[in-house]
Parts: sequence; structure tokens; C-alpha cells
Amino acid sequence: MAQRSYRGLFWVLAVGGVLLDQAAKYGIFRWLYAPGDRGSVSVVGGLFEVEAVHTLQPVPAGWLAPLQNWSGPTLPMVNPGALFGQQLTRWLDWGFGSHLATQSPWVDQWFFSLISVLAVAGVVYWTTRAATARDRLLCLSLGLIVAGTVGNLYDRVVFEGVRDFLHVYYVPLKFDWPVFNLADCCLVCGAGLLTYQAFFYRPVAARQAAPAVAAQTPAVAQAK
Repeated sequence: MAQRSYRGLFWVLAVGGVLLDQAAKYGIFRWLYAPGDRGSVSVVGGLFEVEAVHTLQPVPAGWLAPLQNWSGPTLPMVNPGALFGQQLTRWLDWGFGSHLATQSPWVDQWFFSLISVLAVAGVVYWTTRAATARDRLLCLSLGLIVAGTVGNLYDRVVFEGVRDFLHVYYVPLKFDWPVFNLADCCLVCGAGLLTYQAFFYRPVAARQAAPAVAAQTPAVAQAK
């Protein structure tokens, strides 16, 4: 009997996760639109809020303008990943003798975008393998990873950075977690499930085969 394929689960999570991430980003930033200011709504008092920060820079004319002005006529404040990006360009300077960091502010974004495209292509190819398609937990984790990667990739291409709006904090302990988004949640959950799958999880077929192997062992020993 042919084993069940979970490739459909992978695509539902991947596509659905991207759509949900983008709907949340556009919706929150449009709802809390405040040019040159920070708009926020408390969800759990003193612990969790949603926020959106917009700049005073008007959306520039161009082919991306229709995608950029859905949440307002000024550009949103984005997270370009500057700290890691600056360190990365230092490594590039050291390794290749270039000065990419000072030549173009697009270097970090295009580098991260290229890595994202390669990662997504690799994961999609991975799901074409029969063993991967039959592993439900693996398809689940890979679908979440692709959703998070593509969700943030869209932001990097359209906005030159990632729109974050989820804010967790606790003032008495001076705890203030960096603002994040749904794509980040997908990535963290997917990576966590992938780690669990790699080190602790046994597929159903392997668990079903174990008793059969154990039952055959005495017979083999007697034959010897």
C-alpha cells in the first residue's frame, strides 16, 4: 500500500503562512498609521502590544509604489538587520578585500535576499524527495520555515527591510524583547520542530517496524 504524502501540508503552510504574515503586516500598519510617529495598541497590559512606526518619507514613485503605499502614503519604519549586516560586510571586506559596506546600503538587503532565495529553493527541492514527503513533522517544519523566509523576503525586496509589529516587554524587570513579526514566529517554530525531528522524533514507519524486528530477534538467535 502506498504511503501517504504530506507535500500538500507543506504547501498549505508555506503559502498560507506568507499570506497571513503579509495580511497582518499591511493590516496593522494601516490600522495604526501615524506619519512620523509610533502607533500602538495594548493587547496584554504591561506585557504585549502591537505597534507600527511610520516615517515622514513619502512613498517614492516607481513600480513598487502600489505595494508600498497600501498601509499609508509614507514609508514604514523597517528593520534592515543592520547589526548583523555590518558584521557580515566586515567579513566580506576581510575575505575578499572589497569595501562593499561603504559602497551601497543595498548590500545587506540583497545578500540576505539571495540567501533567502537559495534557502527556499533548497527546501522546495528537499520536499520533492519521497522520504521527505512521507514525513508529516518534517513537512510541517519545512512549510513554516518557507513561510517565514518568504514573508520577510517580500519585505526586503519591497521595503528594503522587515516590518515588525509584535512587541513583548515587562517594565518592572526592564525586559524589552526586540519587536518581531509573524514570519519570525514561523521561522522559530519551524526551526524548533526541525531540531526536534532531527534529534528526538522517529517516523511512524520506524516505530511500527521496531516491534517486528524485536519479535524476529529470538527466532534468529535460536536458528544460530
